[in-house]
Amino acid sequence: MQSANFNDKTMKPRHLLLTILAMAAVLPATAEVHPRYTTVVSDATTTYVTKRPPAEERLFTSIVIEKRIREVLKKIKGNPRLAWMFENCFPNTLDSTVHYRIGDDGEDDTFVYTGDIHAMWLRDSGAQVWPYVKYARQDEKLRHMLRGVILRQLKCIILDPYANAFNDGPTGSQWQNDLTDMKPELHERKYEIDSLCYPIRLAYEYWLVTGDDSIFGDLWQQAMQAVLRTFKEQQRKGGDRGPYKFMRRDIDAKSSLTWYGWGPPVNPVGLIVSCFRPSDDATVMPFLVPSNFMAVSSLRKAGEILNKVNHNTDLASQCLDLAQEVEDALHKYAIVDHPKYGKIYAYEVDGWGGRVLADDANVPSLLAMGYLGDVPMDDPIYRNTRRFVWSEDNPCFFKGKAGEGIGGAHTAYNLIWPMSIMMKAFTADNDEEIAACMRQLLTTDAGTGFMHESFNKDDASRYTRAWFAWQNTLFGELVIHLVDQGKTDLLVHCLD
Repeated sequence: MQSANFNDKTMKPRHLLLTILAMAAVLPATAEVHPRYTTVVSDATTTYVTKRPPAEERLFTSIVIEKRIREVLKKIKGNPRLAWMFENCFPNTLDSTVHYRIGDDGEDDTFVYTGDIHAMWLRDSGAQVWPYVKYARQDEKLRHMLRGVILRQLKCIILDPYANAFNDGPTGSQWQNDLTDMKPELHERKYEIDSLCYPIRLAYEYWLVTGDDSIFGDLWQQAMQAVLRTFKEQQRKGGDRGPYKFMRRDIDAKSSLTWYGWGPPVNPVGLIVSCFRPSDDATVMPFLVPSNFMAVSSLRKAGEILNKVNHNTDLASQCLDLAQEVEDALHKYAIVDHPKYGKIYAYEVDGWGGRVLADDANVPSLLAMGYLGDVPMDDPIYRNTRRFVWSEDNPCFFKGKAGEGIGGAHTAYNLIWPMSIMMKAFTADNDEEIAACMRQLLTTDAGTGFMHESFNKDDASRYTRAWFAWQNTLFGELVIHLVDQGKTDLLVHCLD
């Protein structure tokens, strides 16, 4: 990992929110990063050589994914740099993070590293394998691997629905002394709504694509009971804060909860508390709006499966009723009249009228709600919100010589996450905007051919996390999405 210079001698009023949270970044212990991720290829090169591991060293290979890579490369060969980066990035999750095996119970079992951290985040793993799901009917080996991810995620939820990241066995972690109910199977125990939503999103899509309902057995129903129980506990009704507390010893403020581990108080209006954001940083106001939108979608997907597959009408009704309650509360408490943009969604609220007007790069975000399908892409409030978050009125938005985009408290001032640029491209409705996003993505990799967690707005060679599989695979997903949308010519000429 390369370090970045986080010094900034100028402090603008719009950065007040980040000032509260952007303390010194404390990074978890990371695994050794292979030189392929840091070796720089000159901009003047005319011949690009793939940075994928040799075939015999790849952790998992899918015939259909390899076929799709060849098909896309043929279509975008007129842009050699794009073709090189696509080939490096799209299979990165399969090549280097997927550990598939048959478990002791005889079932498929897949443990997915996040990249340079050898632990499995429910969010990251669900997003990392997502782009491969639509090919699962064409490759039984791939289908079994994906099935293994889902079953592993369900077991993780049953083990602890308040945890965000898990070990491959009871090995403990450097966070074992956090002041919460840690277990040796947990890598980290930060409660985030989206950690319970991504597995449902993945399982639902897998079911639609493959028709395989074998994943929806007792394990599934136990996990959904745990999700429902957790979400209801975190509505914090009747003065009951629920069982979850979290504090971290001698660490910056964004990694711990205030109010002696409970987090800030809320007015119980029907929304669900998320103590941490998808960046793993503490929320300022605990009702995290994009995560509540994702909970609504996820609960409805779970309800559909519980009705159609499990015929568990009682549990299904509870999921659907909670989804409606949360949706009603979002429409009542999450919408703000902005003097410049009109009606927009707040990022966080407290139920008393307090709100955080911002957006963080990590998904779910306000920007990403259209990509996730949690709001309609043509929702006028979403379109207004989208304009707001991609502007200097968003305290997490940065613009400089290298590019522009959204960052967040997880890194530091002036650091842009490529993920935000990808979300802008996924949700754009005009080719000019998409082409601008693609140009940025292709010119801010610091010559490595991979996506990074973040890069400095003025100098992309100053970046964080050389090996971050989610962003790599997401970049490949975006390229395929644009090819499927008939925008091959745009991709070929985006650097012209």
